[in-house]
Amino acid sequence: MFSGCTQKHELGSQKNPIKFYLVPGQEIQVLKDASKSLKAFLEKETGLFFDVQVPVSYIALVESFGTRRADVGIVNTFGYIIAHEKYGVTAQLRIISYGRNHYFGQILAHKDGVKSVADIKDKKFAFVDPASTSGYLLAAKLFKDRGIKPKEFVFAGRHDSVVSMVYQKQVDAGATFHVPEKNEKGQSMDARRLIRTQYPDVEEKVVILEKTGPIPNDPVIFRKDFPPELQKKIVELLRVFVKSEEGLKTFKALFNVTDFEPAVDSDYDLVRTMLKDLGREAQDFL
Repeated sequence: MFSGCTQKHELGSQKNPIKFYLVPGQEIQVLKDASKSLKAFLEKETGLFFDVQVPVSYIALVESFGTRRADVGIVNTFGYIIAHEKYGVTAQLRIISYGRNHYFGQILAHKDGVKSVADIKDKKFAFVDPASTSGYLLAAKLFKDRGIKPKEFVFAGRHDSVVSMVYQKQVDAGATFHVPEKNEKGQSMDARRLIRTQYPDVEEKVVILEKTGPIPNDPVIFRKDFPPELQKKIVELLRVFVKSEEGLKTFKALFNVTDFEPAVDSDYDLVRTMLKDLGREAQDFL
């Protein structure tokens, strides 16, 4: 009797928009605001409806592809490995950031606190998320290799939150993403930039103890049964948009993206090797 209510709506229609998800690596409202022009561009060029969302956590992003709440997304490297193994998502593009297709992690501390990574032993440490590569996996690997065990650790949820906790001395140190380049003002482009508006002296107060990595940049992924022709079209449009003035501005604001390149699954085998070195599997983090 309810068959009329359950009729399937065509993908890309107003009632079934293409769901484009973004990894929640920084303040969610910033990501939502920056993504508005991406949504507008995709809708204009395809004639279809898009819904850009930022889930509450890295794992929520992964699970969205298993429940078909997400169709396409920009996901962190570690999250992709989990989603690929569990839900068969495919990586079609890899982020290029200032000419690099890889990135780094970093261990941060307050300038008045610990002076080396070795000093983190028996101290309080902040990770980003269990499914974050630079904000968890790289730091965990470093600690294991050197026999360092923090006395206490927390998961802050976002890179900016980790930096804030270090700045305010709520933790002794933390793990975030690292970007070697500086902006036109000579300011750092790593995770500390995310709280610069609130704390202009963040680079003076929060220092880098050590860099970790490198690891392959984040991919653009599609759920496994996404229509191939539509997937090809979206891939093409993302590469076109990032070349425009508005698109470059948008992607820089999102994840320091300056271009895209084709991606294949084997690009991420390095991270799988790190997991094996830790004696873990991607499924352990779900």
